[in-house]
Amino acid sequence: MKYGKLYLIPTPLGEGNPADVLPASVLAVLPTLDRFVVEETRTARRFLSSAGLKGHIGELEFHELNEHTAPAQVEAFLPLFADGHSVGLLSEAGLPAVADPGALLVALCHRHGIEVVPLVGPSSLMMALMGSGLNGQSFAFVGYIPAKTEERRAALRTLEKRSAAARQTQILIETPYRNDSLFADMLQSLSANTKLCVAANLTCEDQFICTRRIAEWKQHPVTIGKRPCVFVILSEAKNL
Repeated sequence: MKYGKLYLIPTPLGEGNPADVLPASVLAVLPTLDRFVVEETRTARRFLSSAGLKGHIGELEFHELNEHTAPAQVEAFLPLFADGHSVGLLSEAGLPAVADPGALLVALCHRHGIEVVPLVGPSSLMMALMGSGLNGQSFAFVGYIPAKTEERRAALRTLEKRSAAARQTQILIETPYRNDSLFADMLQSLSANTKLCVAANLTCEDQFICTRRIAEWKQHPVTIGKRPCVFVILSEAKNL
């Protein structure tokens, strides 16, 4: 069986012209594809239309892979690559397969010898780390932590201890509607000298990136709202 390739296609982190954040070489790949595996069809159609495929969306084939897709169902995507057909993978924002269920499709391709082609685009995680001024030599992305208050505060204290012990930056994210409650728990749970970077709406016109110690955040708190946000923590304490 001759298979095509899987192109991992980044998408903008917010609204706006895709050409402002994506290289021309990435946009040039889009018209060559007519099959896409996407996290959400409506969002994917809107992105592709704004990226130059307006008027051709009806000719494209979309298949959804999201948090509701069981791992066993991913095997059903294999025929999409048959007869040398290449497929594009799209996440809701940023890089496919990073904190994203699309990783299951990438794993499928590796199992069957299908070439995987990652393309250049924005990563909110790396941009937040870049803009934080915190340790970029040793860091960990921990994804989401528990949503319940007491469990979340305990998880934050654990991350702080891990950061202090290894001198390692900790990167985490949250569902946007819980941003402010997470931020409040950070101010409540973390030590006064621990550094926290709040990076919201990266690459957008109202982008916000600020690093302060927890004591300083308490004096100058912010309302993050439902903006996509990355939180970056670094403890420089010797003992916690």
